[in-house]
Amino acid sequence: MTTSIRLATPDDKAPLLALMARAVEEAGHVSDPELHDRAVAPLLESGPYGAVWLVGPQRAPLGYVVVTFSWSVTTAETEGWVQEVYIRPSVRNRGIGTEVLHAVAVALGKGGVGALHVHLPQDQDGLRRFCEKVGFRAQDDILVLTDRL
Repeated sequence: MTTSIRLATPDDKAPLLALMARAVEEAGHVSDPELHDRAVAPLLESGPYGAVWLVGPQRAPLGYVVVTFSWSVTTAETEGWVQEVYIRPSVRNRGIGTEVLHAVAVALGKGGVGALHVHLPQDQDGLRRFCEKVGFRAQDDILVLTDRL
């Protein structure tokens, strides 16, 4: 692997939050720094909820990957859910995202995670092609329904 990735720690919160703000603004939304801070704080503590990986140099990361964890009663194993993947626009389309997601999947597999999932909006064909390139496949027998509480 040529792209460096590493698990983020509480010391990485400021650059991570800056990248998250860029990702949200790039998507045309208004960034909520307080929400982002609350969302990633437990993930940076190496707890059971998930993990964040930073991509690229420590001083100026190029992107990040956020994965949260759940337990599957069906398969009796931990599953990961890719919540966010962001790579700076200036370095996209160079294979970095593919390389990083593959490395995260390998690391999670070695750590005992049995499956990695991703939610995608229906109208994001480019994002779907990217995820399929990495190895994700649609499951015809599964439909994810959500009840926002």
